[in-house]
Amino acid sequence: MKTTITLALILLMTFEGISQTFITQAKPYGEKEWGYINQKGETVIAPMHKKCFQFSEDGLAAIYEAKQYYFINTKGEKITTEINGFGLIAILGLGVQGYYNGMVAVRIFGKWGFMNTEGKITIKFKYDKVTYFDNGYANAKIGDDFLVINKQGKELKIDVPGILDVKHFSEGLAPFKNSEKMYGFINVDGKAIIPAKFMSVGYFSGGLAWAKTMNKKVGYINKKGEWVIQPQFVAVKDFDPVSGLARVTIDDKVGYVNISAKIIYMDDCEVCYDFSEGLAKGKKGDKVGYFDTTGKWVIAPEFEGGRNFKNGFVAVKKGEKWGFMNKSGKWVVEPIYGSVKDMELVK
Repeated sequence: MKTTITLALILLMTFEGISQTFITQAKPYGEKEWGYINQKGETVIAPMHKKCFQFSEDGLAAIYEAKQYYFINTKGEKITTEINGFGLIAILGLGVQGYYNGMVAVRIFGKWGFMNTEGKITIKFKYDKVTYFDNGYANAKIGDDFLVINKQGKELKIDVPGILDVKHFSEGLAPFKNSEKMYGFINVDGKAIIPAKFMSVGYFSGGLAWAKTMNKKVGYINKKGEWVIQPQFVAVKDFDPVSGLARVTIDDKVGYVNISAKIIYMDDCEVCYDFSEGLAKGKKGDKVGYFDTTGKWVIAPEFEGGRNFKNGFVAVKKGEKWGFMNKSGKWVVEPIYGSVKDMELVK
């Protein structure tokens, strides 16, 4: 009996250790202020903010109030930081870049530095431009010099002649632009691992990145810069690692391509969007639903709006109100909100 009880306790502790919490911003219907809820629909932080942003895995979220940013924890408590009145990296369509990989880029007096999750400045304010950290590396600029930096602030000059700009890392590689306005990729050692020979490029996702040739055709390359899918498309999107599909446009028709370069068209969808976590949003008439890689509607098109899947959840609009569904199309948070964002994993 004692052995059975001990085993049960171990299993319970193990289950609790791997349980996960997801939190999103939510605005009650008819209200103007935002709060936060979890994946069960429970209120984590009461609606009291006019401008708030997503939680990071570190359990911190940016708030904008009285013309300045600060961070709160999952209890809604403001964390103490060494500086106040700082700026954050603006992300088009997403607001600002908060904590990622345990660090956040902050700006004061026109210079950028980095702060850790304890609110301590760990990399001093001296950079004219920075990216956020991804897998321990970020890019930065001082004057005319571009640098790769790690979390300890160690700098490595990017060894690329005529470099004009560099983006953030993804899967160990970062896009750069040279003086001829051509694009390639550097690695974390600051070396041009893929030469600048493309008109434009995307970020690596699932080992592939899109790239555009001089004749304005787009295909997909691997991390050696080799064509895996030949350039033939007018426009493309990133690969979804779960479905193994990417949305593409060819001959004015929208379809999906897999890693074998096979193009698939969804016949029962009037407007097709990107795959995310194995399912794609689509429109049939004026209603939104979600279909799988075979084109089968997993969640029937009967909703007024919807976002992409994130962490196994999708925000869906029923009538005038938003809630959350799982991949089986079951409500996990009833549609009672005026607006919501994506569910973010908080460890």
